[in-house]
Amino acid sequence: MKKVVIITGGTGGIGSATALELAKQGYSIALNGIDDEAAVQVMNDLKNMGADAKYYHFDVTDEAAVNENVNQIAKDFGQIDALINCAGGLGGRSRFEVMTTEFYRKVMALNLDSAFFMSRACIPYLKKSENPSIINFSSNAGWNAGGPGAGMYGTSKGAIITFTRALAKDLAEYHIRCNAVAPGTIDTPFHDATKKNNPALFESWKNNILLKRFGKPSEVATVIAFLLSENASFITGEIVQINGGQDLL
Repeated sequence: MKKVVIITGGTGGIGSATALELAKQGYSIALNGIDDEAAVQVMNDLKNMGADAKYYHFDVTDEAAVNENVNQIAKDFGQIDALINCAGGLGGRSRFEVMTTEFYRKVMALNLDSAFFMSRACIPYLKKSENPSIINFSSNAGWNAGGPGAGMYGTSKGAIITFTRALAKDLAEYHIRCNAVAPGTIDTPFHDATKKNNPALFESWKNNILLKRFGKPSEVATVIAFLLSENASFITGEIVQINGGQDLL
């Protein structure tokens, strides 16, 4: 029987690459997102591969929507074996002195609340699985606290590190493994505004990466696939940095 994985934020660069990689490895894909236009392309790619996949439009910061859709996914596929909390984002930039409470809550909800809501809703189903796993998304900003105006993003991604380790402790008795990936600068639409408005700045970021290039979404996806696999069966509570040595400079 195929294993079923939920991928939140599955229509974005890393999320879609992960969906395609896991479909290639035989997983059934429950794809979440809110960009329906992007979802059409990802779903077409999955269907062309012959993948068993279904798209679910819902906001992962909405607790009620999360609970409703996770239950529906379990009904549709009959099981849930893995959860990838890829949804998240910068949410904008703001210095703390002028940061509104609304902005603070929006960024924390996008990156932390979403992972909590999804994990909590999936745990009862994961308990019934063999080799169940949760993968969260931190970021290089979880270590370096982010660039100018991205301090709350860095704070939320730092919280994901502790959340992941806490989940690993809490769920070990059920043999549910919990790990996280922390991508550095990956060439995805996340950076499109900078590439368009200030290409020189974007290219200069390579100077802060030991390998002097940006990462590819597929290079994150293959690490996630490994962490979900039996080959990683003794790995839990770990945060895997995928940044080309960015944290070393």
